[in-house]
Amino acid sequence: MSEKAVRNIVNLSGGKDSTALAIYLRDRVPDLEYVFCDTEKELSETYEYLDRLEAYLGTKVVRLKHDGRGFDHYLAVYGGYLPSARTRWCTKHLKIEVFERFVGREHVKSYVGIRADEARVGYISTKPNIKPVFPFKEDGITRQDVFRILDSSGLGVPDYYRWRSRSGCYFCFFQQNIEWVGLLENHPDLFAEASRYEKQATEGGKRYTWNGRESLEELARPERLASIKAEHARRIAYETRSAGQKTLMEVLDDALECEGERACAICDL
Repeated sequence: MSEKAVRNIVNLSGGKDSTALAIYLRDRVPDLEYVFCDTEKELSETYEYLDRLEAYLGTKVVRLKHDGRGFDHYLAVYGGYLPSARTRWCTKHLKIEVFERFVGREHVKSYVGIRADEARVGYISTKPNIKPVFPFKEDGITRQDVFRILDSSGLGVPDYYRWRSRSGCYFCFFQQNIEWVGLLENHPDLFAEASRYEKQATEGGKRYTWNGRESLEELARPERLASIKAEHARRIAYETRSAGQKTLMEVLDDALECEGERACAICDL
């Protein structure tokens, strides 16, 4: 197949890295397409950020949705077992399969926003017609560069960055405790909905929670909230002392950095 027949696609997550990549590639790659796999469980701030990006790019971000079988359908299929780091069925069915169905058999270069200062590989399709490309790695673009790209564009970071370090569903199981606190304080209705999912998942005698250590009902107790906030304040203070040349945004990013496994790149970048 000729080079002209290859589609160039940036798969946006609503996060800082894929957004910076879209801006970075806008004038570098011809006929670039922008898509977003909408789980319909996203934060309102994510949709607002995508709208602002569309205005900057001057073109549409195609919103891809599932084929009518959304999160609740698959939750029932998996017997009420909530997705987790071990069983990321939400990413499989609501992100990857949706994107691959959109692409079909056409040959595609899928541009991925993994930075030069990251060690992960991200989503790489097993489809032979989808070739991942990593411009930030190839060009040595780091986190500091990403923040500069976003600042110079006027977009800045998503509004959820005040309390959350990642894009993705409001109940993402990769969230840290302080991010669950942020959800409670900024979107109490969504926190309550996430808690209801936990209660549904306990039917039949088994107990499934989003973070695997405690339920959201337990996390929301006043004494637990105070403990989580105090620990986060200590982390902020530590990162500030060891900041060096880091900006305030980088300090906050480090303080919220997920321990252990990283979130799925197709959701989080």
